[in-house]
Amino acid sequence: MSFAETLKTLPPVTHLAALQLRDADGQLVATIENRPGQAGSLAVYHALARRHGGQITPAAAAEGLALYGEHSDDARAHPGKHPNIDRLLALQAGGPALQVQEVPAATA
Repeated sequence: MSFAETLKTLPPVTHLAALQLRDADGQLVATIENRPGQAGSLAVYHALARRHGGQITPAAAAEGLALYGEHSDDARAHPGKHPNIDRLLALQAGGPALQVQEVPAATA
């Protein structure tokens, strides 16, 4: 299944403006916004957080790399090109888990 096909199977993220990723000390590590170019990553990280108790653990990272499909291979071949996938590669290699904090979208 391609990444585009996989995205259709993930829970919707229209209720989110962003996800904040925090380390064990609560320090902000990254923000993934709900905007073009990041919306796919937002959906992947959101699904992982829901499945793994609000955290991106090494096990969640391995699952996320599978969800990214062909983009994971490209990230391995070109480090730095896909920072959200690079983060999962580092976690899978034993990096510390990240806490996921949802940032709700503004309501009209």
